[in-house]
Amino acid sequence: MNFFSFEYPYLILLLAPIIYCMYRCKEQMKPKFFVHLHFLSAKKSLPKLEWLLKIVTFIFLCMALASPVIIDKANPLNRDGRDIVLSIDGSGSMNSSGFDTEDEISKGERLSRFEITKIIATDFIKNRVSDNVGVVLYGDFAFIASPITYEKEIVSDMLGYLTHGMAGQNTAIGDGIAMSVRAFKHSKAKSKVIILLTDGEHNSGEISPKDATALAKDENIKIYTIGMGNKGEADEALLKQIAQESGGEFFSATSAKELKGVYGKIDDMESSKIKSKEYLLKDYYYFTALLGALAILLYLLYREARR
Repeated sequence: MNFFSFEYPYLILLLAPIIYCMYRCKEQMKPKFFVHLHFLSAKKSLPKLEWLLKIVTFIFLCMALASPVIIDKANPLNRDGRDIVLSIDGSGSMNSSGFDTEDEISKGERLSRFEITKIIATDFIKNRVSDNVGVVLYGDFAFIASPITYEKEIVSDMLGYLTHGMAGQNTAIGDGIAMSVRAFKHSKAKSKVIILLTDGEHNSGEISPKDATALAKDENIKIYTIGMGNKGEADEALLKQIAQESGGEFFSATSAKELKGVYGKIDDMESSKIKSKEYLLKDYYYFTALLGALAILLYLLYREARR
């Protein structure tokens, strides 16, 4: 929503004494100090056009001081939604292409599981109208690829830059959960959710999945787990336990179509009020008023020089 305003509107009131003085005050200009400003004095003999131009000049100058701006309210003050972290397995096994893509998500190409996950996760992010979203990538270790934010395009762009193996070739599920919990450090949402996706078993990292799940539980964070790939590839028993202990749910996806469906089901989670700051994007136009005043002053100087 765009609207025009002034940052310092009270400075417009300067026009009142200026215009009053132009009519009522006696000329006190001293040419030896102000040799080029006497053309702004209030001479009754001045043509009406020049008189009006002087008034318009002062209007422009006061407008410039008041700083005209066009304001765009980028984000609403209150939103219904959740804080969501997508915790994605980026290990070497995610480079496998053993995944059903008959739903044409790959557009005829045989993509890796990681690339398919990025495509589906990007659609999920863009559809989260009222949610804040962040991304964590884990392998041998975990890192926050994108902090939790309302700027969906930024999160989608960061997700696009990720590649499998960036965090190592192994699968540290515990570290993935722990780093996701850390991403909620400044979250004010009542509803906090981690969506953990993996196609393997926990075999690396500094923290166990059990301890990491306890951290999430202490912070009232639900974990929805997704076992990706063929039957037996992911540790479904572990993923079910993580989901159950945190109050979430476990899902299995053996194809891209099923993975889309899983993210769709997770979309039905409960919502809550998120308190977020209102971001105001401002375009400043004080220079336009200054240019207008400068143009009129140059014209008046030219007229004065011709006399």
